[in-house]
Amino acid sequence: MPMINVIPGEKIPTAPLNTRLPVWRIPGWLLAFVWLGRGTFRSVVLTARYWWITGPAAASWWIADQHGWPVLAGVVAGLVAGALSWWRLHPASWLRCGWYPLVGRCRRLWIYRRGWTSAMTACGLVGVHGGERWVPRLLGVRSNRWGDLVTVRLLPGQHPDDWAKAAPRLAYSFNLREARAHTTGRPDRVVLHFVRRDPLVGTVQPFPVPASPDLSHLQLGVREDGTAYRLRLTGSHVLIAGATNSGKGSVLWSLLRSLAGGIASGLVEVWAFDPKGGMELAAGAPLFARFAYDDPDSMAGVLEEAVKRMRLRAARLRGVARQHTPTVDDPLIVVVVDELAALTAYLTDRKVRDRIRESLGLLLSQGRAVGVHVIAALQDPRKDVLPFRDLFPTRIALRMTEPEQADMVLGDGARDRGAMCDLIPETSPGVGYVVLDGVREPVRVRFSYLDDGDVSDLAATYGRGAAL
Repeated sequence: MPMINVIPGEKIPTAPLNTRLPVWRIPGWLLAFVWLGRGTFRSVVLTARYWWITGPAAASWWIADQHGWPVLAGVVAGLVAGALSWWRLHPASWLRCGWYPLVGRCRRLWIYRRGWTSAMTACGLVGVHGGERWVPRLLGVRSNRWGDLVTVRLLPGQHPDDWAKAAPRLAYSFNLREARAHTTGRPDRVVLHFVRRDPLVGTVQPFPVPASPDLSHLQLGVREDGTAYRLRLTGSHVLIAGATNSGKGSVLWSLLRSLAGGIASGLVEVWAFDPKGGMELAAGAPLFARFAYDDPDSMAGVLEEAVKRMRLRAARLRGVARQHTPTVDDPLIVVVVDELAALTAYLTDRKVRDRIRESLGLLLSQGRAVGVHVIAALQDPRKDVLPFRDLFPTRIALRMTEPEQADMVLGDGARDRGAMCDLIPETSPGVGYVVLDGVREPVRVRFSYLDDGDVSDLAATYGRGAAL
């Protein structure tokens, strides 16, 4: 193939038209365009695209023309009666298969389609090539009780992060309260989640305690789309970060409640550490196999004992199994630390602090496969306060005081992708952001709230004494 010398500033010559293109290689829509003409072709496309409007309209016109308006009125009344009966007899399927699809199509036409080009232009999402503007294509809208999921085809050169940064401006463009961008299974598409109503406004009540906890799906709260949030504890450690009164206790007690059935049956052992003198965890003392709260030296000793248990179990499982399976004789060990920074950064006794850091480092780096898991909560997520925060695969970020703290907990770019932890109001404790497996964008969650009475009842019903 001959080389083409390009002079700076000179237009590159285009390739000559290939007149030998076989007819069967020509796109069908182009043949239809030539055959029908531009106006007729556009009418056909619009008729097919909005079939849910043109179809009923054509059917109504045919019935009225062939059988008269009374027959049409009777058909419409019958359809309305059938829809009402469906709604009364099985409202869940009516909403899922009937009402919400209709709402999505109407909102696509009257809300998003009407202002789509102007919103894309104002938010800087329009591409310019050859002097022409290229607007991202709106592919579909799916609605539910809480909001709309708008699927968009990306322009060449665009990245999902571009849409994540523009999402708050898009929400205001369409007069909605909030928006976030999510990736899909296809690299050329992005889904915008527009929130009309917030399911996380009210307090989430405690969930029923399962008799045997599923460690891969522990139900702890409600997601921003109204579905249940389930935490995967198997093969993971959990870090909970948040400012004062942000709801860290809600996360801890929701997790302990989900494990209560296993605690009562002996499948789960909880080793609790409360450096604040037991103020947070003392009410659940009957749930704990070990409870340390007053002396840092004794806490260091209990952590060293956990390391010994971990090493003995690893020696026993070596060559036998790659993942520990909890049994009554060999239970899952969950190490819960309420304020981790008090043990790793604020202790004045350097020797005790170093012992605690060494034990926690070993548990975090070696404990997951042998069934020793660490659940830690803290207020300050800085690296000098928590040097081994990268060893926590699961991280939960509640309300923060500074914008950059979201990236410290959830990873670089988390705030740009929607984790506005610093904007969570103080009146919404227990609301935070988590990163789900296989999903780049953080998901907003509200964890269930257990008051003092709920904690006391939980300890009395599922404590170690109650299981005997």
